[in-house]
Amino acid sequence: MKLTSSEWTLDHLKVHLQAAVDLEFWTIPFYMSAMYSIQDRNSEAYQLIRTVVNQEMLHLQCAANIANSFGLSPTFDPPVYEGTTIPHLDFSKDDPEAIKPYLPYTAEIGPLDLEHINAMCLVEIPDYDTGAPVELHSDVDEYGSIGAFYEALRFGASCLKDEIRGGVRQVDYFSAFYRNMPDMKITESREAGFNQIDLLIDLITDQGEGYAKKDPTVPATFQNTADDTEPEDDHFEKFNQIKNAISKPLTFAIKPVSDYSDEDRELAQIQLESFDALRGALQLLFSGENPENFFPLMAGVGAAIRNCWEHGVTPAFSHSHLVGSDSNDVSYGK
Repeated sequence: MKLTSSEWTLDHLKVHLQAAVDLEFWTIPFYMSAMYSIQDRNSEAYQLIRTVVNQEMLHLQCAANIANSFGLSPTFDPPVYEGTTIPHLDFSKDDPEAIKPYLPYTAEIGPLDLEHINAMCLVEIPDYDTGAPVELHSDVDEYGSIGAFYEALRFGASCLKDEIRGGVRQVDYFSAFYRNMPDMKITESREAGFNQIDLLIDLITDQGEGYAKKDPTVPATFQNTADDTEPEDDHFEKFNQIKNAISKPLTFAIKPVSDYSDEDRELAQIQLESFDALRGALQLLFSGENPENFFPLMAGVGAAIRNCWEHGVTPAFSHSHLVGSDSNDVSYGK
């Protein structure tokens, strides 16, 4: 159901804000798993995905900061990786010709291959400008792209700007990497606070979260000034570079779950526990706490994912997936 501007309520906006956090959080294990499955860490594909993963962490911070400015302390439930379902996105609403080059795809955790890089491109696919007004939906799963989703969220935030309170549980771990970017926190309230929210949404969409631009170059304000080898390229461009490369990086061989040894199952359990610890730290971080072990936990998750792949074990990010059916026997989306 489409909404008029007068129908946006604070509760409805909070549902969209939690959905934004869910979607940004979903991308991080999915992209990290593809990245760490690559044998050569010096390969171009590995380095390109690494820069995107870092920016997805930034986008998660932005989404959580916006949520807190509206009085929502976001939650970090285990992401679900099943079939072809990507949270809050419905690609059937997009132009079929734009989607066609990225089929088939899968939303299951797995190594970097055609189906996974297709999914990564679809997550970041531009919301091409048709001249039509933004569709404002009551259902957060009615958006065809992240760009359309964030434009609706931006509009909802503008309708409720009087509810914005600056300085509420704000986090900034990335300013040292973005010297041209103003404050990444929401420090002001009401109209001035909305201007800061508007800038953070621009940061997310211009870096590659599905927004079509006449000039695809990431504006200098939003470019990584520290450790990105291609800071001017957005996520969609970086993933297409990998997809269209003549040679694809070698990935680790994977085993069916039925062939796991006790050691393999233990590696999967360690990896899942490290991810659970990271989720807990994120919950504390955006609830106003200051977990001192946040960065070591993030590094630990990466090391555990890598260790799984090196032993042929597919990483798991929920207990149901850890003990579930063989993820290598799923049917990928067509």
